[in-house]
Amino acid sequence: MSDPVGTLLGVSESLFDVPGAHAESEPGAEAMIRRDPGAPLAVRMRPRTLDEVIGQQHLLGPGSPLRRLVEGSGAASVLLYGPPGTGKTTLASLLSQATGRRFEALSALSAGVKEVRGVIDLARRRLTAGEQTVLFIDEIHRFSKTQQDALLAAVENRIVLLVGATTENPSFSVVAPLLSRSLILQLQSLTPADIRAVLERAVADERGLAGTVTVTDEAVDHLVRIAGGDARRALTALEASAESAEDGTVDLELVETAVDKAAVRYDRAGDQHYDVISAFIKSIRGSDVDAAVHYLARMLAAGEDPRFIARRLMIHASEDIGMADPTALQTATAAAQVVQQVGLPECKLALAQATIHLATAPKSGAVTSAIGKAMADITAGKAGAVPPYLRDGHYSGAARLGNAQGYKFPHKAREGVVTQQYPPDELVGTDYYEPTDHGYEREVGPRVARLRRIVRGR
Repeated sequence: MSDPVGTLLGVSESLFDVPGAHAESEPGAEAMIRRDPGAPLAVRMRPRTLDEVIGQQHLLGPGSPLRRLVEGSGAASVLLYGPPGTGKTTLASLLSQATGRRFEALSALSAGVKEVRGVIDLARRRLTAGEQTVLFIDEIHRFSKTQQDALLAAVENRIVLLVGATTENPSFSVVAPLLSRSLILQLQSLTPADIRAVLERAVADERGLAGTVTVTDEAVDHLVRIAGGDARRALTALEASAESAEDGTVDLELVETAVDKAAVRYDRAGDQHYDVISAFIKSIRGSDVDAAVHYLARMLAAGEDPRFIARRLMIHASEDIGMADPTALQTATAAAQVVQQVGLPECKLALAQATIHLATAPKSGAVTSAIGKAMADITAGKAGAVPPYLRDGHYSGAARLGNAQGYKFPHKAREGVVTQQYPPDELVGTDYYEPTDHGYEREVGPRVARLRRIVRGR
């Protein structure tokens, strides 16, 4: 079944595709399309200069590598890494305008090695005529190693100025030789204040709605919430709402109808934010699976950052479940990966699965208690010398110091456990981990007691 909210708000990257890709477009072609009143609002409102860019000020300060590139005084290829709707394609477009560079765009979803080599050949011919080419590759993390390798010589010899956009950490998704030849610049989700500024500009600017509609404060607040830091999503929702405004007023009810999403009383920066996440965690801890799912849905409907929810689930998996169900942390971590790699709206399923798993799992605070007591002892100064036979012996002279001498190797024992002192003298016999009889800890408890008897020789 299709998701009407996802269809409307999860708009494709094509809304920000740069006109003239794969073509000998004139330098002014994009500006002409921006002025086309039939183009999507998100396209019409794309910044024309650095001064119009909202957000990402950590990358745009005076003398910064990105500012030098956009202003035409830099020549390094860049990888722009960040969430959707944060300005990756916009910055690539601004780069193409600097010093008259020509712009070519490829999408890793559809382009192959043949297309990459074709653009490089075109750029090489342009270079002989004194024109440099900016090659923008959207979702570069989806390129195979072979496709990425095809770019290396052109990037190193500056036949093209590569601008790669990715929503995934390039350190894990881009080949090392290409990484070493590029600047990695991380874009951040736009703040609520940034999204509000984007919306206000779109309402007033002649390229946007040119003041033809009035948007109430409540409607703006809701548009900011559902945007989730994504400018494109905010502008798409605003445009859909404005098209339905028969009397020229966009209010909260109209926005709700336009995006098919009910408003939820929830302030991501206020008391409701902390109250709802607190209720969410306490419902999981209390094993009320239905209440936990309710609060999860409430946060998602209100536009809470799914990464924040995923982080809290991972923390809770160790804090309140721990060894009572060791698979809880695996589930929570997997959900966080889905959030990072898939995003909304689909990642809500993984978050729901993790919430249900954690709410129905047996509970134990033994892990939290163990590390808490150990940290308290460290703070109190109980951190004596490491026994000599446990010290590192992999260096010249270690034996003369008595290090690593007399160590009993557990694997040589029949049960894989030997009697041997491991903690400093001050902590011999101290118990930090105290298993409960809940879930898997019911099995772990007797095992821990038996291991302690053997290790301590009792």
